[in-house]
Amino acid sequence: MQAIGGQAVIEGVMFKSRRGWAVAVRGQDGSIRLKLEPLTTHRSEKVPLLRGTFILFYTLLLGIRALEFSAQVSSDEEKPVSPLAMGLTLFLSFAVAIGLFLFLPLYLTRLIGFIFPLVAKTGWLFNLVDGLIRVGLFLLYIGIVGLWKEMARVFEYHGAEHKVIHAYEAGELSMERIKAQSPRHPRCGTSFLLIVMVVSILVFSFIPQHWPLYFKFLSRIVLIPFVAGISYETLKLSAKYQKNPLMRLLVLPGLALQRLTTREPDEKQLEVSLRAFKEVMSLEGPNETA
Repeated sequence: MQAIGGQAVIEGVMFKSRRGWAVAVRGQDGSIRLKLEPLTTHRSEKVPLLRGTFILFYTLLLGIRALEFSAQVSSDEEKPVSPLAMGLTLFLSFAVAIGLFLFLPLYLTRLIGFIFPLVAKTGWLFNLVDGLIRVGLFLLYIGIVGLWKEMARVFEYHGAEHKVIHAYEAGELSMERIKAQSPRHPRCGTSFLLIVMVVSILVFSFIPQHWPLYFKFLSRIVLIPFVAGISYETLKLSAKYQKNPLMRLLVLPGLALQRLTTREPDEKQLEVSLRAFKEVMSLEGPNETA
């Protein structure tokens, strides 16, 4: 049984397997619209540490394409988003994320260092404070976004995605079995982001404390692929040994965080998620589908 990745989109769900990806979206007329495309495996996906950055970036691109399709279906628009608009969206997303979760925590920690000199002089304490601020901003961001009505619907589809994956891993894709599953999953992207936050505290601690602010900031940008690589391998390891008591303890913060990013879906949302899952698994062959 292979690991299937997924993502909630506007009024729908996207699933990705080894051989392709599929997205199902509920249209305004109540019908389910589908998009299915095959994929080819890249060598970078098999190289430890390097694969984390490649898979993260590639998944982000697929996610944007899935969001583009879902936006068209949910709004009944025929005209697709231009590649230039998609590129600009991706660039702005990276810029906002880097500014909010890399530069701002670093700058705030520097200000705290002026008030409490021990923070400025002690490398591990500086990075700990910086990391705690980063996690705090991340939680605040998710909490604020969750108040948005449209995003709450996406969180419900997020729960539907997890329920279908749980049912697949349990070996039965009946609607009754899917309904009984948890909307939270240890291999979720939300958990991955939390792992990134923790790993970044450790990795950034190797940056010399005496460097000026802009050197520290640029070095953190350079280290992003390394942080992503370690975080991805950590997530894979936790999934492989998820029955181990220690691993269960380590994934608890990620599962707790998913209480903010998942909601209990209704049956229509589960139908959309299951439809997307069956479509992507049709590329894998009959033996892969439960």
